[in-house]
Amino acid sequence: DLPECLDLPTDHTRPAVATYRGALVPVRWDAELHESLATLARQHGASLFMVLQAGFAALLSRLGAGNDIPLGSPIAGRTDPALDDLVGFFVNTLVLRTDTHGDPSFRQLLGQVRDTALAAYAHQDLPFEYLVEALNPARSLAHHPLFQIMLAVQNAPGGDFALPGLGVEAIATGGTATARFDLSISLAEQRGPDGAAAGLEGVVEYSLDLFERESVAHLMTRWARLLTAAVENPDQPLSRLDILESAERHRLLVEYNATDHPLPATTPAALFAAKVAEHPNAPAVLADIGTLSCAPLATQANRLACQLIEAGAKPERGVAVLMARSVERIVAVLAIAKAGAVYVPLDPRYPAARMALILEDTQADLLLTDLVPPTALPQGIRSLTVTLDDRTDNPGLPEMAHDPAHTAYVMYTSGSTGTPKGIAIPHRAILELALDPCWATGYQRRVLQHSPPAFDASTYEFWVPLLN
Repeated sequence: DLPECLDLPTDHTRPAVATYRGALVPVRWDAELHESLATLARQHGASLFMVLQAGFAALLSRLGAGNDIPLGSPIAGRTDPALDDLVGFFVNTLVLRTDTHGDPSFRQLLGQVRDTALAAYAHQDLPFEYLVEALNPARSLAHHPLFQIMLAVQNAPGGDFALPGLGVEAIATGGTATARFDLSISLAEQRGPDGAAAGLEGVVEYSLDLFERESVAHLMTRWARLLTAAVENPDQPLSRLDILESAERHRLLVEYNATDHPLPATTPAALFAAKVAEHPNAPAVLADIGTLSCAPLATQANRLACQLIEAGAKPERGVAVLMARSVERIVAVLAIAKAGAVYVPLDPRYPAARMALILEDTQADLLLTDLVPPTALPQGIRSLTVTLDDRTDNPGLPEMAHDPAHTAYVMYTSGSTGTPKGIAIPHRAILELALDPCWATGYQRRVLQHSPPAFDASTYEFWVPLLN
């Protein structure tokens, strides 16, 4: 039941095939944190590595990676004293799982991590390659099997390497521009001349497929903050360990929730008309027929709106739309809004009986279509085929008394009883959505018309780009 791949808080979607491009982020924690972590480890009969592993697993769990956190860890593999003086590479890889279910305290989690690590050390001679072969997990070119994060702590004192007649110096390479795992964290204990804790230093090798440098550095800062909170109160449950700095907490709790914003006392159609006057040549719709700018779109919609009003469309009166995804449907929806009527979307895939129920329920007697309308429609339904024309005369915005409290559209859910149930949405609610400050990033300037027309997400896809 090991998770096939940890759901990490990444910046980019994991590609189908990993490129193994990587970069490094340095890590430096001060002597005070180093000493407090070492003290916590001694108090629980654990190693510093176990404390760090427990803290990182807790952090990943807090950030949404789940409650079963596997980490890879290298181990020296020199269990036989006969290997002490033998030159060679005996390092093996262990997979250490941490279970955070039930929101344990950090003290409880550390005890579990200690037991798991000691059990793993007892079986460290089993080659990782054999483990993968025996378990035979689902293989993927996108990620490493069994674990995606490696954690290593170098706690042995650095040795001197001297050769007769030669000066020998260690030189940092600055990285290889590769990443073997999603994250590979390597920390080393620094000690003063008296052996006192002098800090933890190291690097994080990270995958450029998944992470930006700032995010990895931020992750290391959160880790240190969680460990600091765990040292101060190890009996706190994991969910209560602080991982936010004060400015970040204020941003999340106050700034992001400051959603109040001034709302004009108007309707979406009137606001769009103002946008057209301001930017008549801005592109409004991109389709296979080409680009339709704001002014021509408004002209087409105004002309259709006048036809609708002549046909009896008015506020709180339903006008149904049964059209494929097209420029004509954009014109139809905008025209209904300009006429002040109620947009009632129908999906071409609906059974005729469902369409008839919706038309009767909304008392819509006018149907806009680019298709052959169903035959089983209620008596008295008039249909109008929507087409684009090349005329340039603009009849202007229809003279209708638009009230932001009037119903803008009615969409139908399945209903808890199985009978479709219409939900009426006023014009003001569309403006609340479309003018929300969260769209200020600019990403909503080009939105794919993707949702089914009778699904509420289509409201976002239609009005947010048009009004922003």
